[in-house]
Amino acid sequence: MTEIVVTAPARLHFGMLDPTGLGPRRFGGFGVGVESPRVVVAVRPRLGEEVIVTGSQPERATALASRARTAFGLRGGSVVDVRETISPHVGLGSGTKLGLAIAYGLAELAGISAGPEELAKASGRGARSSIGCWTFAAPGLVVEGGVPESGWISPVVARHPVPEQWRCVLALPRGVEGLSGNAEERFFGVLQERASVEPRVSRLLLTALLPGLLTGNIDEFGAALTEIQREVGAMFAAQQGGVFHPRATPLVEALLELGVRAVGQSSWGPSVYGIVDSPELAADVAERLRVAAGSGTDVSVVDFDRRGAWIARGGSGQAAA
Repeated sequence: MTEIVVTAPARLHFGMLDPTGLGPRRFGGFGVGVESPRVVVAVRPRLGEEVIVTGSQPERATALASRARTAFGLRGGSVVDVRETISPHVGLGSGTKLGLAIAYGLAELAGISAGPEELAKASGRGARSSIGCWTFAAPGLVVEGGVPESGWISPVVARHPVPEQWRCVLALPRGVEGLSGNAEERFFGVLQERASVEPRVSRLLLTALLPGLLTGNIDEFGAALTEIQREVGAMFAAQQGGVFHPRATPLVEALLELGVRAVGQSSWGPSVYGIVDSPELAADVAERLRVAAGSGTDVSVVDFDRRGAWIARGGSGQAAA
């Protein structure tokens, strides 16, 4: 029996370029995939017309599978087994990665070729941020240009690999979530009327963060990223209770006190990251952060994703297109 197994990495969202819509394209942004946590979904055919969903987050996965089947015009039964998921609403792209993984698995099972744009539409993702879609498609730090008023998924304007030695210290407070759903939608409606800081964010991205990444200069990269995080966070402070999520703030401060230059909150949080330029330094920072953060926070060292989402058929794997 044919089985398609899709594995997709989580993503860190570093910030938006035009959240208020001053230009012809709104939102935009940049971010990167990390190898863990991840989504793993297995899809296989079954007799009949029914779709059976098993494993983690079954209600969410059922809705996503139904939407994808309708979008692709699929018939016939299938089993969608969700073997690993990313915690929802913590800033790591859980819904997008699960939706694209399910859509990709169903399309592959049916022999349908679908790129990131088709997968995003089939799963209903990418209306504001397309970072999750483009980090699903391939590895690297991605910059996307935003969506026009009548558009759907934002185009990639830059993609660059992360230096091989760089690592991410990922801190996730337990038992709390960031903004999502209708609350997030309402906030962006109000935000459109507010003053914006994105010209400064774009300048920092182009003249400091990307050059730091390309030259492997963690200090230049980190100073720009940390400043961008504070600029963007200030726009969202009224909604999330500060420049960072209340549970993220002490973690950001602890990482800065430990000497980490590239520090921030992914999306609405509460996930926090610190980026350093060696595995050894990452292990040392993580150990000290665990002491500072206490038992209510999970701290891990993760590598950046190096291949994008990938599929396995009968024990063999290949990179996602």
